[in-house]
Amino acid sequence: MPPAAPPSAARVLVVDDEENISYLVASALRLAGLEVRTAGTAMEALADAAAYPPDAVVLDVMLPDLDGFETLKRLRGRGIDAPVLFLSARSETADRVRGLTSGGDDYIVKPFALEEVTARVQLALARRGAARPESHRLAVA
Repeated sequence: MPPAAPPSAARVLVVDDEENISYLVASALRLAGLEVRTAGTAMEALADAAAYPPDAVVLDVMLPDLDGFETLKRLRGRGIDAPVLFLSARSETADRVRGLTSGGDDYIVKPFALEEVTARVQLALARRGAARPESHRLAVA
């Protein structure tokens, strides 16, 4: 069982139909101190985001029910304005441009380094001002 995230941890929703990818990304983010939930389809992601508003979303482009671009459109239509980082095997420039111009905040091509995904998620959260793990906060008495 992965370590529990601190109460102040930012919430990240990882959406990928490949269980091994989802597991690896979620595990890396949990080790970075984030609270993570996963979904294997767009519909699961939309339901989860409504019940558990994420601070960031890692979203595969190729899902079995809707593509990631349509999923993002529906998330935005439901008022979810969290940063979205596309994670996809589709590496064509047109796909990357579409991801970014459709409202995505980043586009990461598979294969990828887990450290890079974690760093990009943390950067998106920091830019957004989302909660960060206590171990990364500076406290002054």
